[in-house]
Amino acid sequence: MSELRLRDRAAAWIAAGERAIVVAVVAARGSVPRGIGTRMLVSANESIGTIGGGHLELKAITSARAMLAGGAAQRGEQSFALGPSLGQCCGGAVTLAFAPLDAEAISCWPARVPLLDLQLHGAGHVGCAIATLLATLDVRVDWFDQRDDEFGATTTLGSPWPAHIRRVSIDTVEAEVGGAPGGAFYLVLTHEHALDLRIVEAILRRGDFAFCGLIGSKTKRASFVRRLAERSVDPTAIARLTCPIGTEGIAGHEPEVIAAAVVAQLLQVASRRATMAAAQATALGASR
Repeated sequence: MSELRLRDRAAAWIAAGERAIVVAVVAARGSVPRGIGTRMLVSANESIGTIGGGHLELKAITSARAMLAGGAAQRGEQSFALGPSLGQCCGGAVTLAFAPLDAEAISCWPARVPLLDLQLHGAGHVGCAIATLLATLDVRVDWFDQRDDEFGATTTLGSPWPAHIRRVSIDTVEAEVGGAPGGAFYLVLTHEHALDLRIVEAILRRGDFAFCGLIGSKTKRASFVRRLAERSVDPTAIARLTCPIGTEGIAGHEPEVIAAAVVAQLLQVASRRATMAAAQATALGASR
């Protein structure tokens, strides 16, 4: 479960009067399964989120439930050497903090920077499958379609849409491109090639996109490249248009398979950008 959804569940548990313990990684050394700031929630009958699984998580759940059984609003920390004491292969060490789930815990819950901001254009079968996968991740999605009845009431798995998937039905969807933040990601997969072209043109004319993906074949890309050039779109921006979309080597035309390949591609691009940004920040700090 994503950190954004975990925080929402925590707030819902508080509202429902569910007693629970927040388990958080507060220190880490060496090779560990999850980093500092990772959380999970443990009630008497359920645990959601993960601090890394394995024996470490089993011990954490056991300790949290012992705290709940004790009845007192206890707080505390426990340290674990993953190799010697727990038999896990990571070999590092972590310190876990245990605290009751209450309003203070929510107020101290840090805001997570989303992995990416995405404009998703198109609510057909592939769009719905992509949105369903993105519903599980720490991302921010504005999802557009001219047809209001195309948006499913739930994800394709039947779960409610989370707040970070914003569904918008509007006639002039290409005009919404201007409202995206700089460095946003875009996926264009509407029901009309002419509409696809208008949206892609608006994205490329902005020029500050992290990723512009268009569903279709190499033939469709060639057609769009020609037509965009005829409209005097910057050739450098046109060269950055990704079509077909999806990580290479994944075969299958089912919407769910396409969605998996496309979301993997988005995460690859986001990870590369994050790595480059971190390296630039380190270099800048070293030069001062």
